[in-house]
Amino acid sequence: MLPLQDIKVLDVSQIMAGPYCTMVLADMGAEVIKVEKLNGGDDSRQMGPYVNGESTCFSQINRNKKSISLNLKDERARQIFYRLAADADVIVENYRPGVTKSLSIDYDTIKAINPGIVYCSISGYGQTGPYSHKGGFDLVAQGMTGLMSMTGEEGRRPLKTGIAVYDIGGGLTAVYSILAACIHKMKTGAGQHIDIAITECGLPWFTWEAAAYFSEGTVPGPTGWRHRVSAPYQAVKASDGYLMLGCANQRTWERFCQDVLKREELMQDPRFITNQDRGQHVEELEALLEELMADQTVDEWLVLCDSAGVPAGPINDFAQAMQDEHYLARGMVQEMEHPVMGKMKTIGFPSKFSETPSQIRSPAPLFAQHTNEVLDSLGFSEEELDALRAEGCIK
Repeated sequence: MLPLQDIKVLDVSQIMAGPYCTMVLADMGAEVIKVEKLNGGDDSRQMGPYVNGESTCFSQINRNKKSISLNLKDERARQIFYRLAADADVIVENYRPGVTKSLSIDYDTIKAINPGIVYCSISGYGQTGPYSHKGGFDLVAQGMTGLMSMTGEEGRRPLKTGIAVYDIGGGLTAVYSILAACIHKMKTGAGQHIDIAITECGLPWFTWEAAAYFSEGTVPGPTGWRHRVSAPYQAVKASDGYLMLGCANQRTWERFCQDVLKREELMQDPRFITNQDRGQHVEELEALLEELMADQTVDEWLVLCDSAGVPAGPINDFAQAMQDEHYLARGMVQEMEHPVMGKMKTIGFPSKFSETPSQIRSPAPLFAQHTNEVLDSLGFSEEELDALRAEGCIK
């Protein structure tokens, strides 16, 4: 039995933040019914690359779900949605604020049908506040929160992160918020509305930056390949490339000097005695380390660091990461059979449960693949389904 096996979720979201949230819930056993619009479904279905006409982007974040398609502008489709909502535990949506109300599927409407519903709204700026009416995306959030002022190199063009960190962060924030609300419901029977803004979910991650700003008024600038607090905690150059070196505390620094570099005198250099000293002289430290490390390869330095207990690692590209023996041994690359694409690989599960491990029970659904199955469970006959489909109510 999976931990969320008896939880029923209606997923009225699309693209990334909402679908990522509901995929994680589905991986842990929740029954997720994805409610898609008639005109092509989730917009990520139109995002390539494609295999045999099916979007691989959509398939990566929609496994373990069922797909139905309803025209929620049609009253008959809304009545179907209400019947599903009456039996649901969770609803996840990521419309712009005000749209669910115009469709009459907002929290207050659903709460009147199902008082115990946990209703999670994910939007760019949240349901309230002066920006709530705006559309917001991951890229906008990276700029607005100050993240892009801290990435890249000083004096150079601002850089975003390589992945949609705020979209995924919004999805993960939704996951733990939904689970907390479900626990509250188990204790009290009461549901609630959860309001998540993509432009807010990453702000609590700025821990060191907040410490400096709120205490000293220091506005953090770009750190590039270095760390804001610890040194050397950064990328350093070897003879054939770069490695990440993590001397996050004094003992690790001392082991690095003694056992890796064999240069104990660095521990007595007044520029490098304490972590604060090293941080203040990080450019000098970096130049010295790269001079000392120029005669051996990345792999050779990694062996020495591992032997000394100094955290270090390679800077892989994505292909190298997906082929790393450690990730493969821990099941972080999974394979599944898709009815149209055939065998396909996907990212595995980062949480390793000892008793209830997550499972890939089904690939991402085809568009509206389960409309008949789900509506049949509500008592609709084939004739009724044919009529609703002919009239543009369902797909």
